[in-house]
Amino acid sequence: MSQEQIIQILLMVPVMLISLSVHEFAHARVAYARGDATARNLGRMTVNPLKHIDPIGALCMILFRFGWAKPVPVNSRNLRNPQRDMALVSVAGPISNLLLAFLGALLYTLSLRLFFNNFVFLAENEFLLKGSMMLLTFLELFHFANITLAIFNLIPIPPLDGSRILTMFLPPKYYWKLQQYEQYFGIALMLLVLLGSFSGILSTVTLFISDGMLTVCSYIPFLS
Repeated sequence: MSQEQIIQILLMVPVMLISLSVHEFAHARVAYARGDATARNLGRMTVNPLKHIDPIGALCMILFRFGWAKPVPVNSRNLRNPQRDMALVSVAGPISNLLLAFLGALLYTLSLRLFFNNFVFLAENEFLLKGSMMLLTFLELFHFANITLAIFNLIPIPPLDGSRILTMFLPPKYYWKLQQYEQYFGIALMLLVLLGSFSGILSTVTLFISDGMLTVCSYIPFLS
C-alpha cells in the first residue's frame, strides 16, 4: 500500500464521521418535524458520530467509499401520514449528503484557486505545501464520498432509503409486507456490497453529478 493510499484511508475517517452523522441527523430531524420523537428521545437527533456509527458500515465507507450508519429509529405510527412521511424522512438523508457534496465542491474550487494563486509562496515551505495538498485531497474525498453515499442510499433495496421512498407509491398492504422482510433484504444487500455489485454504476453516476456541481461552481464569480 502506497503512502498516498494510506493518507486517503486516514482522511476518509473524518469524511465518514461527518457524512454519516449528518445523514442520520437529517433523518431524525425530519421525523421529529413530522411527529415522531423516537430518535430525539434516544439521543439520536445529533451530529455526534458516536451515536450513529455502525462498525461494518463505517469500514465499507472507508474502503469502498459508500456505506451506512446505524439506522435512526422511526416509529411510523407516530407520523402524521405514515407512508408519505416515511418517504420524507428517508429522502432527508441523501439530500443532506448532496448538500454536503456541493459544499465540498465550493470549498474545493476555492481552495484550488488559492493553491495555484499562491503556489510560489507555498513551494518555498514544504509544510504548507503538503498541508495544502492534504486539504485539497480531503475536500475532494468529502465531495465524492457524499455524492456516492447519497446515490447508494437511494437504491430501492431495503433497508436503504430508496426502498422507503419507493413504498410511498405502493398500496398499503404491499408497504407493510415489504417492512416484514426488510432484514432478509438487508443480508442480500450486504452480500451485493461485498461482491462490488454497485461499484460501476455508482462511479458513473457520482462522476456525472460531480461534473454538474463543479460546473455550477465554475460560474460563481469569486470562484471562477
